[in-house]
Amino acid sequence: MNKTTEKQLLIDKIVDAIQDTKGEDIMIFDLSSIENSVAETFIICSGNSNTQVSAIAGNIEKKVRNELHERPWHVEGTENAMWVLMDYVSVVVHVFQRATREYYEIEELWGDAKITKIED
Repeated sequence: MNKTTEKQLLIDKIVDAIQDTKGEDIMIFDLSSIENSVAETFIICSGNSNTQVSAIAGNIEKKVRNELHERPWHVEGTENAMWVLMDYVSVVVHVFQRATREYYEIEELWGDAKITKIED
């Protein structure tokens, strides 16, 4: 299996895990054509409480580990679950509480990225 196929499987599995736990406003940012980006793909979604944010992040980690045998290289933000960042190296996932996502406007950082919005 080539790297592109592996990355797409990872993206699909992450999106499935987000949808399973009712994550909202899922957006996929393709940063592969942007020079010096920290990852090739960013996935952003929202939850409505710290409990839901934790559940989404936990489900992503569990599904990816069990089905693709991959673990995140780094995870942070789990202490208060206002946001959780999961770094799978080529794919980075941000799970935000809605108000925190609106405050940081992280989507505005990549104006030249190809964006895919997943409909709920």
